[in-house]
Amino acid sequence: MSVLALAGGVGGAKLAEGLAAILPPGELTVAVNTGDDFEHLGLRISPDIDTVLYTLSGLNNQAQGWGLEGETWNFMAALERLGGETWFRLGDRDMATHIERTRRLKSETLSEITADFARRLGITHTIIPVSDDPAPTMVATDEGLLAFQDYFVRLQCRPRVERLEFPRIADARMSPGLAAALSAPDLDLIVICPSNPFLSILPILSLPGMREALTNRRAPAIAVSPIIGGKAVKGPAAKIMTELGMDVSPVGVAEFYGALIDGFVIDDADSGLADAIEGPKFLVTNTLMLNAEDRRGLARDVVTFAREFALK
Repeated sequence: MSVLALAGGVGGAKLAEGLAAILPPGELTVAVNTGDDFEHLGLRISPDIDTVLYTLSGLNNQAQGWGLEGETWNFMAALERLGGETWFRLGDRDMATHIERTRRLKSETLSEITADFARRLGITHTIIPVSDDPAPTMVATDEGLLAFQDYFVRLQCRPRVERLEFPRIADARMSPGLAAALSAPDLDLIVICPSNPFLSILPILSLPGMREALTNRRAPAIAVSPIIGGKAVKGPAAKIMTELGMDVSPVGVAEFYGALIDGFVIDDADSGLADAIEGPKFLVTNTLMLNAEDRRGLARDVVTFAREFALK
């Protein structure tokens, strides 16, 4: 079964890990948001790509969901003594990823580097950036227009969000891997992971040609709600939905995706809202991924759900 997963953040990485565990090697392609990417301390940082790489290789910090297990922070302590910027924390071992990526970007694409990192980390599935072209997310707030990481990390998502902007998106192209995956004749399923719809998925959907590709898809597209019981499992999705005047529930998420999806997966806690979801066929199951078993279970449910569409 050939599966394309659109992912960003911890929620996306968790479901990608579940899919990677149940699918044979080479059957999963994870296309990762790059709107969070930025330059910091002279280094090119790709937070979502690194979270997916570390998670699928089993190296991630299980408690926080991002970064490396057993990380140390000597570099940050030394930087602080010198008066450097420490609001975005880079661990000692994590630094190697950023340094090597930055060095290689002088002669290679982000796709090429990501593929090589995945191979060296023992990942048997395909990990690709959604674009090799920089197209950073900007957040329009009541405190002005902010670069994504300023909003998300430095200000801890405190400003009120008014809209998301992608000023360089018109010049960005889908990565070769994403374009190939979307047009592959053997593609069986597209999964929109339970990532933040605005901060992780909207940058992907805003790429030129992306919505058209999803509209004209040959395979069913299934989204998993990141909202459970009126709250986001992790991150500011619920806060942003409130600030944008949206219904903070799976119903609001389904409306956000609209005709782009055929199926929608919601948590058991929200089973009473199922009849209010208009458009996509829905599945009610456990979507709270607290451990590896939960991740595999949700992945199996999504794949099984997809077969219902394949029979039509």
